[in-house]
Amino acid sequence: MSIIINIISIVFILAGLVFFFGSVVGVVRFPDFYTRMHAAGKGDTLSSLLVVMGFAVYHLGQIHWTDFAWADLLVVIKLLAICAFIMLTSPTATHALMDAGYEDGIEPLLRKKGNALQDEEIGDRR
Repeated sequence: MSIIINIISIVFILAGLVFFFGSVVGVVRFPDFYTRMHAAGKGDTLSSLLVVMGFAVYHLGQIHWTDFAWADLLVVIKLLAICAFIMLTSPTATHALMDAGYEDGIEPLLRKKGNALQDEEIGDRR
């Protein structure tokens, strides 16, 4: 049973790391402030939740139910409380930062036709 718990927790943690990497790629590659904030907010929330859930599953698997101690279960409850806190605060903070950017006068990048790659190719030919 411990091997299955370890595999599940490793999958959660690795999936969280993959989403962290995707968030980094989005922050580096997206063209304007708002799309970068979207990538950072979504990636940060999901990846943090996956990593913390992986730790919670791992610690839940380490609890010896025959020699039960409330402190072990309390660690898992605290990790789940951290997940709830991240779910509430991360999107709110991202929205507040985007709203502050809008109030500060940062204009969103608008494309009338095509995507950014097509517009760059057309701009290079002119």
